[in-house]
Amino acid sequence: MTITSRQNPLVARFRTAARGDVGGVILLDGAHLVADAIAAKVTFQLAAVTPASAEETVIRDLVDTLERSGVEVITVSSSVMGAVSPVKTPTGIVALAERPGVEDDQLYAGQALVVAAVDVQDPGNLGAIIRVAEAAGATGFVAAGGSANPFGWKALRGSMGSALRLPIASEITPDEAVADAKRHRCRVIAAVPRDGRSVYDADLSGSITLLIGGEGQGLSRELTDGADERVTIPMQAPVESLNAAVTAALIVYEARRQRTRIQNS
Repeated sequence: MTITSRQNPLVARFRTAARGDVGGVILLDGAHLVADAIAAKVTFQLAAVTPASAEETVIRDLVDTLERSGVEVITVSSSVMGAVSPVKTPTGIVALAERPGVEDDQLYAGQALVVAAVDVQDPGNLGAIIRVAEAAGATGFVAAGGSANPFGWKALRGSMGSALRLPIASEITPDEAVADAKRHRCRVIAAVPRDGRSVYDADLSGSITLLIGGEGQGLSRELTDGADERVTIPMQAPVESLNAAVTAALIVYEARRQRTRIQNS
């Protein structure tokens, strides 16, 4: 049976999840994210497809996998899919799943490299930081202060699935993030636009937590003053600052370079 009414209670569940009104439930939009969630062994609750998309090989395979795992997959009309999918052009499959759990020991495993976004409010930007953190080999990510929800649908799409694999902590204050880092014997590195040590001269080996400030305001004076090290990316005038995701990428990849060099020496 194909659901054709937008007032159906199952449709309401998707729309509520898209607004972020349900704690612990995440909305996965598109075959790529659904496939990544399956690979990450995320627990699914419900999925929806259109009759046309169910005929596509990629989505049909995903549906088969979900149904073999006991997940309910409903068929909805194109107009209903437009209601349950938050994107402008629905991809044909949307799913509800449980947010991955995380323990502190996972974030700070081994020689920790934790990226902590502080007040990064743009979900796409936050997702991009999560993506680059995983790509550079970070052990975990923290969304602190007024940062966007890392499991909101926009951030999930921005992370391209990295948020489903990388250990992530959220709903934590910046002070709590710093305290957690110090408790796990991490040096706290604050990214500042000027007057810090050049990122290429700073020691980013060993266990560190990198603080990345939000768009515009950056990190508070209190956080930068309390950090073990303040680092700056050299910039040609008159450029004064970089996008938060670009800043994170440059610094975590310099940390990766230093760690790789030590391992290979």
